[in-house]
Amino acid sequence: MRIAQISPLYEAVPPRLYGGTERVVAHLSDALVDAGHDVTLFASGDATTRARLVPMRPQALRLDPTPTVLKSDLAAHLAMLDEVRRRAHEFDVLHFHTDLLHFPLFADIAGRTLTTLHGRLDIVDLPAAYRRWPQFPLVSISHRQRQPLRHANWIGTVHHGLRRDLFLPPSSPRGDYLAFLGRISPEKGPERAIEIAKRAGVPLKIAAKVDLADRAYFVERIQPLLDHPLIEFVGEIGDAEKSAFLGDALALLFPIDWPEPFGLVMIEAMACGTPVIAWPCGSVPEVLDEGVTGRIVDSLDAAVAAVREVAGYDRARIRATFERRFSAEAMARGYLELYWRLLAQHEGPVRATAA
Repeated sequence: MRIAQISPLYEAVPPRLYGGTERVVAHLSDALVDAGHDVTLFASGDATTRARLVPMRPQALRLDPTPTVLKSDLAAHLAMLDEVRRRAHEFDVLHFHTDLLHFPLFADIAGRTLTTLHGRLDIVDLPAAYRRWPQFPLVSISHRQRQPLRHANWIGTVHHGLRRDLFLPPSSPRGDYLAFLGRISPEKGPERAIEIAKRAGVPLKIAAKVDLADRAYFVERIQPLLDHPLIEFVGEIGDAEKSAFLGDALALLFPIDWPEPFGLVMIEAMACGTPVIAWPCGSVPEVLDEGVTGRIVDSLDAAVAAVREVAGYDRARIRATFERRFSAEAMARGYLELYWRLLAQHEGPVRATAA
């Protein structure tokens, strides 16, 4: 099958540091190539991929080494979508990861497209937009993500996956600290994580990105809490550091306070054999197997109690659950089922080519 993967241009594929969507695109593209398909990736030129790369700008937008030069994410993405449209006849399936930005340009061939929605959907302007373009087949990354847009043209849910060899559990995990990984923002719950660690009397290491939009929150609310002897702020880390950071942790704290569409960091921890302690928001009940890969709690007291409980979890079983449910191969199989369904429904030369 000839498949086009169209990635956002904000981060490299995969991201050098923090980033979710582009990481998923990277692992999906490679897994599809490994499965024998002809994959073309539209992304920034700093992508690392086994697919055929079509570079749409030299570097990803966020880490572009020319910060003094003004950049237009809208212009970059529109140019990419125009290039994809120009070459659309080369592909059996066009898989978009750019929200709904491509809808006006591809409305006449919507049946040959698949759009994975990676973000939150409880936004006031979205229902009208998806009613305007109902012909586009959509994929959710969790069943819970769909709730604000129940009327939309959903054709499947495919959970995220990661390469099996990306993170490996350490042979002798230390398990002497708690981990917080991701982004510093109120909805991610860093203040909760700090309070849990202090109450449990266990060190906490925070490896997190601080966006400009959250800088004031970090300075005013989080920095004053970092003086505690149990709390260590590591900063933003990339994949190369995650195996040790997550694998040596007693548990990952995921005390979110928002409708998380998926939560990639949960399966990153599971890949390292590390249990997760999380609040029951968004996709969490779908991703975690209660009592196996982690605990779902709804209070600080319950979270503190869970710290000691998860210390006894079978890390090999956690890793095995990751491989079964959240490997890149499992994700690719889910998407391939949807691709073939689209081809079966699509009449014309593309269907004949696939046959």
